[in-house]
Amino acid sequence: MYLTVIAWLYVTLLMALVEAFSTQGTVLGAVITFVLYGLLPISLVIYLFGTPLRYRARQKDEQAARSPGPTDRSGLQPDASGHAARLSEDAAVSSVREEKR
Repeated sequence: MYLTVIAWLYVTLLMALVEAFSTQGTVLGAVITFVLYGLLPISLVIYLFGTPLRYRARQKDEQAARSPGPTDRSGLQPDASGHAARLSEDAAVSSVREEKR
């Protein structure tokens, strides 16, 4: 789809350049040509073709909000307890102290 968008904008840009450099054309006419033939129609096409994607993304978000997330052994959500995370005692690294001379 994006290839079509790029091609259409290229064609309308060339139309605007021909309008701008024509002996009877104006720069204002070139800008109006590019906006009315290029930007407005292609933005409408992108919006309309993107509607199903936005709908699916909204449905996915609503589904994720309705389903419960993963829980740990205690049945609480991760970080639901409000306590700081810590390592278990056997995984902790003991500190080593050097003596000063």
